[in-house]
Amino acid sequence: MLYLSLAVCAALAVTVLSSPAPASVQVTQETGVAAFAFDFSQVTLSAGRWRENQNRTLNYLKFVDLDRLLYVYRANHGLSTKGATANSGWDAPTFPFRGHIQGHFLTALAQCFGQLRDSACRDRATTLVAELLKCQANNKAVKFQDGYLSGFPESDFTALEGGTLTNGNVPYYVVHKMLAGLLDVFQQVGDANAKTVLLSLASWVDTRTARLTYSQMQKVLGTEFGGMSEVLTDIYTLTGDSRWLKVAQRFEHASVLRPLAQGQDNLDGLHANTQLPKWIGAAREYKATGNTTYQAIAANAWQKVVSAHTYAIGGNSQAEHFRAPNAIASHLSSDTAESCNSYNMLKLTRELWLTTPNVDYFDFYERTLMNQMIGQQNPADSHGHVTYFHSMNPGGHRGIGPAWGGGTWSTDYGSAWCCQGTGLETNTKLMDSIYFHDDTSLYVNLFAPSVLTWSEKKVVVEQTTTFPVTDSTSLKITGSGSGEWALRVRIPGWTAAPTITVNGADAGSLVPGKYASISRQWKSGDVVVVKLPMALRLLPANDNKALAAVAYGPVVLVGNYGSASVTAAPTLSLSTLRRTSTSALAFSGSAGGQTVQLGPYYDAQGFNYVTYWVTSGSFSKA
Repeated sequence: MLYLSLAVCAALAVTVLSSPAPASVQVTQETGVAAFAFDFSQVTLSAGRWRENQNRTLNYLKFVDLDRLLYVYRANHGLSTKGATANSGWDAPTFPFRGHIQGHFLTALAQCFGQLRDSACRDRATTLVAELLKCQANNKAVKFQDGYLSGFPESDFTALEGGTLTNGNVPYYVVHKMLAGLLDVFQQVGDANAKTVLLSLASWVDTRTARLTYSQMQKVLGTEFGGMSEVLTDIYTLTGDSRWLKVAQRFEHASVLRPLAQGQDNLDGLHANTQLPKWIGAAREYKATGNTTYQAIAANAWQKVVSAHTYAIGGNSQAEHFRAPNAIASHLSSDTAESCNSYNMLKLTRELWLTTPNVDYFDFYERTLMNQMIGQQNPADSHGHVTYFHSMNPGGHRGIGPAWGGGTWSTDYGSAWCCQGTGLETNTKLMDSIYFHDDTSLYVNLFAPSVLTWSEKKVVVEQTTTFPVTDSTSLKITGSGSGEWALRVRIPGWTAAPTITVNGADAGSLVPGKYASISRQWKSGDVVVVKLPMALRLLPANDNKALAAVAYGPVVLVGNYGSASVTAAPTLSLSTLRRTSTSALAFSGSAGGQTVQLGPYYDAQGFNYVTYWVTSGSFSKA
């Protein structure tokens, strides 16, 4: 029984505070943590692409009709739908796992308020929660057990436990999204109703799963169940009640986790996004218990996916499934790189970095966030709609298309895909991984225009940059804070001959793939400039080194083929590639006997593009 073999014996290695904590403060001390995130309110984005993405998503969050979001919950719990129109797509009243996207909305609204203190986001979040509380309170009238909350009947769980569930329903997946959203509203907003609904629903999960044998529970885990172990561990960390850790451990899926604990890659054929949250849960459980088997599972999973299952843009999977290790060139299609998978890989990466702060983790984080996740959103849409997949086939496309295949944009009320939900979350937390800290150091992991208010040190750090269009970033330090601390800046593995100066003076030699560390008595007005020279480089497919994507620094470049059809990878002459602009990442080169314009993957919307090329020759040194 995996959860027994991994659980700590007797006393948990936590310290429970004797007095209640504010809603946003956890009451357990996590194990193995080497660095800490800043509160959402301490980092803001300055003008640039990331803030533009954020603003488009905020527009959508404030636009959506809350009564439409509540439709399936009110209908399921026997309440009036108040004349609202039902959504279609994945939130339609007949869709098997309707009700999942509401949890994503709660998280996105909470993150909006946590970062910007936007009262409209707060009010919409608390209104949704208050209405969900009414749904939960009407359970007796519709013969549901206390605490139950969903857009479909409780009988779906009976069918799941009995092995008769049909129509692709994934009931615990939906419950996870709701639990996570409620937890975020409680933590970021401090809403008492959110805590009530959260703990009532978690209690229902406990009651429902406690009556199953280990064997029965493992069969239940054969159906996608989202991040149940993750969110229940988070509830434990927040409350200090070990009850929730025990419930979390019931959601440890032995057949998937055991091989990874032993360093095995048994991923071929598995539904990718079903597995990723299990690994995030293991990373959270390590911090909650100190049991290193959990950490081994999470770290091994990350290593296997990044080294053997990842496309150039940082995404993974084809048709939502992992394929054989290193099978990249053989799976370049229109349904590659599911967005949810990359959202979850970034969560996993962040968790691992917090316990083991090394540059490799954030080199991957940067690649995936910059290329796939920023590029997931439609910059021409004021509501920031997103794609489900990212086409890696020759002639891939992100734009208007059929259903949810390929790179089709989501819509206001007619899609509600999983990747639309995670897209809401991604674009309301773009600031959360730029800076981190420990007691004596400030880490700068991402290069984006932003402002950090490090209140504990009475310091403000303003990062000014047009990276990656230019190769440098400036960090201006102001404030009344005194005392020595270290500035630790990630020097990516992709750069060569990097430099760093403090107030114009050279601050020492740097090593790509390591952190630059400057310890000093900082003064208000100090300016640090980091220069990270970029060059063209190849990202070959694991299974065919002659087939490769082209990158400039961290940015994957794609060829713009307009409306022309491309059915096979063109042959790109590497020696012909030239940058054609200093104010944009614009390049040109010769491919298949014609001149082709290349630009960032994150800007490849509305035209047919090529990511992987047959390559010939070598890059010019000119």
